[in-house]
Amino acid sequence: MLYTTTTPAAKRAAFRAELATGALLRLPGAFNPLSARLIQDKGFDGVYISGAVIAADLGLPDIGLTTLTEVAQRAKQISRMTDLPTLVDADTGFGEPMNVARTVQELEDAGVAGLHIEDQVNPKRCGHLDGKAVVGLETATKRIRAAVDARRDPNLLIMARTDIRAIDGLAAAIDRAKALVDAGADAIFPEAMVDLAEFEAVRAAVEVPILANMTEFGKSRLFTTAELEGVGVNVVIYPVSLLRIAMGAAERGLETITREGSLTSEVAGMQTRARLYELLDYEGYTAFDTSVFTFPIPAHPSEGAE
Repeated sequence: MLYTTTTPAAKRAAFRAELATGALLRLPGAFNPLSARLIQDKGFDGVYISGAVIAADLGLPDIGLTTLTEVAQRAKQISRMTDLPTLVDADTGFGEPMNVARTVQELEDAGVAGLHIEDQVNPKRCGHLDGKAVVGLETATKRIRAAVDARRDPNLLIMARTDIRAIDGLAAAIDRAKALVDAGADAIFPEAMVDLAEFEAVRAAVEVPILANMTEFGKSRLFTTAELEGVGVNVVIYPVSLLRIAMGAAERGLETITREGSLTSEVAGMQTRARLYELLDYEGYTAFDTSVFTFPIPAHPSEGAE
C-alpha cells in the first residue's frame, strides 16, 4: 500500500551486490510510477528512468529542455513505487561541475540507486541521432569527479556515459571510458555501439560494469539478453520501449473509435480492471481503512462504470 517500504539505502546496496555477481541485469524503462510496479511484478532486476521519456511525457524532444527539478520529481515518484533499484538518466548533469554536484544530491534524495552523466555538449540530443558533439576530456572527467565527490551514500552508483563512439570511433570511446573510470566512475555506458564486438571491446578495456542500451530504431540491432551476457555486458536498458508500446496502442485505439465508432474490438487487448486494481493494491488499502474499498472487483472491464 502507498509507497515501498524498502529504503533507498537498501536498494542501492542490493543493486551493488547484484552488479558484483557479473550477471546481466535487465532494466526496462518506466514511463510512469504504475509501469514501475508492473516491471517489478514481472520479475525484472531494476527500473530505468529515461530522460527521453520524461521529455516526451512533457511533449518535448530530448534535447536538454527538461530541468533538474522535473527529472528529480519524476525519479522520486517512480522510485518510491517499487522495491527495485532505479537508474536515472541525469543528462549532462544540468550544468557545470557545481551543478553536477547538486544534481547528484537531488537525485540521491529522490531515492534512486544510480544515475548516469554523459559527455555531450549542451544542448544535447538523443544518443542514437547523428550530429552529436561531446565535450573535451577535461570537462568530461570533471563532471564525473564532481558527481563522485558530491554523493553521500557510497553505494549510490555513478555511471559515466560517453557518446564519443559516433564521433571519433571505437578506439576513442575505449580511451574515454578508461579515463572516466580513472575519474571515479563506478560503471560505463558506451552509447551507440554498433555490434556485439564493440561491446566486447569495451568490456575488455575496463574493470567496472558496462551497460547496453537496447533502444528501438537505434544504431545497433536489438541483441538478445543471451547475446549481451555472452560478451560480458552487466546491465541492459530498454529506455523508451514501454512508452512506445503504450503510445502505439493508444494511437490504434483512437483510430478504432474513428473507424468503428466504439472500442469493442480493442477490449480483448486492454488491461482489465481487475488487473489494474491488483497492481494498485486496492485490497491493501481496505486492510488499512475498510471505508475505502467496499466493493467487488469485476472480472471484466465492461462490468460496471468507472
